[in-house]
Amino acid sequence: NSLLESFFVGVSNMIAKLAKTCTLRISPDKLNFVLSDKVANGGVSMWCELEQENFFSEFQMEGVSAENNAIYLELTSENLSRALKTAQNARALKIKLTNKHFPCLTVSIELLSVSSSSRVVTHDIPVKVIPRKLWKDLQEPTVPDADVSIYLPVLKTMKSIVEKMKNISNHLIIEANLNGDLNLKIETELVCVTTHFKDLGNPPLDIVKNKIVHFDLLHEDVSLQYFIPALS
Repeated sequence: NSLLESFFVGVSNMIAKLAKTCTLRISPDKLNFVLSDKVANGGVSMWCELEQENFFSEFQMEGVSAENNAIYLELTSENLSRALKTAQNARALKIKLTNKHFPCLTVSIELLSVSSSSRVVTHDIPVKVIPRKLWKDLQEPTVPDADVSIYLPVLKTMKSIVEKMKNISNHLIIEANLNGDLNLKIETELVCVTTHFKDLGNPPLDIVKNKIVHFDLLHEDVSLQYFIPALS
């Protein structure tokens, strides 16, 4: 399905913008892109989940064992994104874990040419296989009970505002309440700018006061959780 292939390409592009390197977790029914910087140390975390049956007509994998039926791979996000860009409007897309003197995620893309014959483009993406003893650090993050949960405004609008604000200040203040009000604010010695959103409803943006902002973005084919620690 070219639409789902394009959507998968879009997800990989989004991941590349959020994280330079990430972990790809492969299990029998799900694919997860994981970023697990320690929030306590000021790092961001991410957990992106895709149901494999929504994207692949065939899916075969064999994990470490029956009890630990998963594969964890560390890769450079941009390498995967760049490889998949050629997959838009492809006849077929295949992704395999291979060994070519070093572990690779091999992406094979079958493209139609002008003469209706097909050609295959192959990308070998170097990966690092993560040993099982490190898996415990790459699980879905747990979130403390939120003080406030609120729906986000239109994301394009919010992105445009935040990008303008970052030209003025490196720090953004997010304020929200249970009445559906959301404020985006910057403060400097020279200026204070606030954008107000009202009647947004609740949830899925969770805020733990002075600790963490938890973005929970949902689509019928993918979910993305992103965690940003507050500045102390």
